[in-house]
Amino acid sequence: MPEVVYISKIKIERIRGPVRVAYLPGEKDPVTFSVHGGIAAHYKVDTSKIGESHAATIDYVIASTAG
Repeated sequence: MPEVVYISKIKIERIRGPVRVAYLPGEKDPVTFSVHGGIAAHYKVDTSKIGESHAATIDYVIASTAG
């Protein structure tokens, strides 16, 4: 087995409902995740109760693999 070269240490805090803040290595500021549009509709989330919308975790996964 090869030597482990990196372990990602991430802290995630749930703010309310689907709103979460992640503290990621390499980022000066925390990253906010939530739901929006079709994702919110699918999970029946009332976006008026969570404040402003933010990208969902799947948006970050797709963006990271598209590059």
